[in-house]
Amino acid sequence: MRNDRYSSLNLTPPWKRQKPVPEVPAEVDLVVEEVTTGFCGAVIRWEKTAQGPTVTLEDRFGKHRVFPMEPRGFLLEGKVVTLVRPAASPEPSGPKLTASGSLAVPGARARVARAGRIYVEGRHDAELVEKVWGDDLRIEGVVVEYLEGVDDLPAIVEAFSPGPDARLGILVDHLVPGSKESRIAAGVTGDDVLVVGHPYIDVWEAVKPCSLGIQAWPRVPKGQDWKTGVCRALGWPENTGAAWKRILGSVSSYKDLEPALLGRVEELIDFVTAPAS
Repeated sequence: MRNDRYSSLNLTPPWKRQKPVPEVPAEVDLVVEEVTTGFCGAVIRWEKTAQGPTVTLEDRFGKHRVFPMEPRGFLLEGKVVTLVRPAASPEPSGPKLTASGSLAVPGARARVARAGRIYVEGRHDAELVEKVWGDDLRIEGVVVEYLEGVDDLPAIVEAFSPGPDARLGILVDHLVPGSKESRIAAGVTGDDVLVVGHPYIDVWEAVKPCSLGIQAWPRVPKGQDWKTGVCRALGWPENTGAAWKRILGSVSSYKDLEPALLGRVEELIDFVTAPAS
């Protein structure tokens, strides 16, 4: 074998050499600039995706952009850095909270189901309520069931036969004055039945856009299927099941939901669990 005495030398010209750059944890509120676009903003979250980790930045106007966390991809105070996953936060020493913001009850067992129920309009609504309020509902013994729609709501309420010890709470999509839903709701609301709703076309919109890394929910022209139109406008595959899985996966607590939904669900829980007078 020939001994190459130059094999251990770095013969790359100095001007071509890339100096190592510092790795900086992508902590929330860290202000950086993305090198290729010049977009400058504060870190609001990082996420692990199939294509690799990404970071979401928010500029001073409230606009959000999502960028891959590539090596040498950002400027921090004018210097090139590589953003990396931040260290896991230590467990809080105070009392733990549920996803809804209530105090968690360690070791609590689910209560035997009440006669009262909460009905929600659609499977996605039920899944979202379960994810955020599931712990609270099990402790209170409240069962959530989903409706296929509200057209047959009067017959559904009559079949349930609500009473002081079996109250019925119903959450409806797009409950706004003058709508079909509002007229139906007015016909069934009573002492033992409470119908409330959020103003959104679909419960998808009750998830804050920033939690998904988008600036706003797109406007879909009338006559077009809303969910399909949303997928198309956002550049997602036109698969509403996969889109919902993505949306639901972005929700970790009540902080990811709009107040217009939070208040209505809390109102229903209070109504159903109130002692009979």
